[in-house]
Amino acid sequence: MKRFLTLTITIIILFPSVAFANTNNTKAAFIRDGNLYTLIGDQERQITNENRTVYNPKWSYDGKWILYQLEATKENQDDNEIWVYHIETKEKKRIARNGLAPEWAPNKNVVAYIDRGILDISDLEKFYNISTGVTDYVWYPEGNGFLMSSSGVARPDGWSSAILYTKEVDENYDDVVLFGDVDHFFTLPKEIGIGNAKVIAVNAVEFGFSPSSKWISFIVSPTASWAMDSNMLCVIDRDGENFTILDEVITTSVGEPKWAPTTDTLAFIAGGGRLVTGFKNKSLKLQEMPASVQYTPENYIDMEFDWITNNSIVTSRMEEREWSNDFSKHPLPTLYSISLNDNKQVAITNPPKGYGDYYPQYIKSLDKLVWLRGTSITDDERTLWKANPDGTMAEAWIENVDAIDFSPE
Repeated sequence: MKRFLTLTITIIILFPSVAFANTNNTKAAFIRDGNLYTLIGDQERQITNENRTVYNPKWSYDGKWILYQLEATKENQDDNEIWVYHIETKEKKRIARNGLAPEWAPNKNVVAYIDRGILDISDLEKFYNISTGVTDYVWYPEGNGFLMSSSGVARPDGWSSAILYTKEVDENYDDVVLFGDVDHFFTLPKEIGIGNAKVIAVNAVEFGFSPSSKWISFIVSPTASWAMDSNMLCVIDRDGENFTILDEVITTSVGEPKWAPTTDTLAFIAGGGRLVTGFKNKSLKLQEMPASVQYTPENYIDMEFDWITNNSIVTSRMEEREWSNDFSKHPLPTLYSISLNDNKQVAITNPPKGYGDYYPQYIKSLDKLVWLRGTSITDDERTLWKANPDGTMAEAWIENVDAIDFSPE
């Protein structure tokens, strides 16, 4: 799960009035100029017209609802409203006056979110308090409860460590007890690390279940400023017994860890240090429980990636380089396809001079690869391109989009 107010990265592209081949099945929600749009087939439709920024569009499991957030007003700067939109009836409704990290249940139209440390859920008609003292959470794959974290606190003898809990929730939400009815799952050690890299285990965030549901990945982070440079990617089994520290990671500017489509193989970008310390020390690795393999060649870094199949990945790769405040001197990435069976790595895009290809995403419903083409990592006028998974038949698609989510249906 993406962290709290992290905005989905900019996305998408040229020639919106042109209908390209193979778009009949497209079903996407995206943000343009701070407003929500839909793209159904090749038809765009503006959904909101707000003076406040809309962000984080997410489709429900059945492709009928879009969840989105509306930034706080000047009068209520701490509030972030949560809204939903029905794709067929065109109904828009606010389901929470304030909330962070909203997520659809995996198998029903129910939204969970955190409001000032309380985990709430909404059935789109009313909300219910579920548990208090929650920092982050993830739905069970079955949709019948949560794995939750509670952060450590500063004490006279130092910081205490984060604790993980589980809580089962049936559909009688009125009967849920706010305090209690939780099971202790795991208490993190006070300090964890790999080699010389160590962090205090204050927070546990960004949980993700493996396809078999036997393993859970998550990131352990220290205090906020320290977490910009160093965190630890960890996995634990569903029984809360086998805890493993995989590697040092950062949580901004690089791709989040992702499980393979149907196997318990975790891909991630390893390496500490924020980008302003240099475009370096960022390597694509795979953890096939329990072995780990690195795929990034020497003198290169990988930034973002996505799985195509259980045996192939596409990554955005660039040369290592020191940081410069002159963005024209930043390295520009190209997309590479990696075959995990034989480690064959091939460049599949060829951006023109002055442009790079960022944030590859495989859209299973379309069997297409999409990515952002722009002049720098901070370019806010990038074009979303699409192509076959091997990079062939590449073409520009949509312009001026800040965030996008494709329906699973």
